[in-house]
Amino acid sequence: MSNKKLDNNPRIIVIQKLYSYFLNKESKITYAKHRYKKFIKDTVSGTIEREEFIMEKLKEILNEDFNPSRTDLILKLMILSASFELIFVHKTPVNVVVSEYIKISDFFLETAHKGYLNAILDKVSKNVRKEKN
Repeated sequence: MSNKKLDNNPRIIVIQKLYSYFLNKESKITYAKHRYKKFIKDTVSGTIEREEFIMEKLKEILNEDFNPSRTDLILKLMILSASFELIFVHKTPVNVVVSEYIKISDFFLETAHKGYLNAILDKVSKNVRKEKN
């Protein structure tokens, strides 16, 4: 996938917005014109608003597999936003959410972290959405 396509990927924009927010919580989040602007805005604001709930759910599901204080911020934000989608955005199939985050992980993560992200999202998806997608 070319960098141009990746730069325009809505989930990459979500991670970038969340990253800038978590670095400076006082900054105003702005959204440029984009085909998926509503999705981007809903995912960013939903992840921020429900961060505490999502973190509790992750602790419950993952136990010792995930330590937010020892996890790189980008990886943590990818897990948070993907978990938000898995928990709250039921119109998107589980396999689409997981594969999209794995695909964009090339943009942000080293190969070693990609497998960890996949394992975490797989475990979360099996626990938050019991039905088959």
